[in-house]
Amino acid sequence: MILFADAWTTNSFEMSLLAATAFGLLGIALLALGFKIFEWITPKLNIEEELTKGNTAVGIMVGALLIGISLIVVRAIGG
Repeated sequence: MILFADAWTTNSFEMSLLAATAFGLLGIALLALGFKIFEWITPKLNIEEELTKGNTAVGIMVGALLIGISLIVVRAIGG
């Protein structure tokens, strides 16, 4: 039974950093794609205009949308 993890080497740290960067960029790209698809599905809703008018409901909806998409992306990437 192993009580401690193996020591990190420079190579394993670099690969972990590279993987985290790659998956982080992939997650951001998928989040942006999900938001663009939402804008495409709802053409009558101008999000930027509504937010500049101070429409809090649209802000809450966009925040909930981004959290929902983020949860889906995390499960898709993480397995």
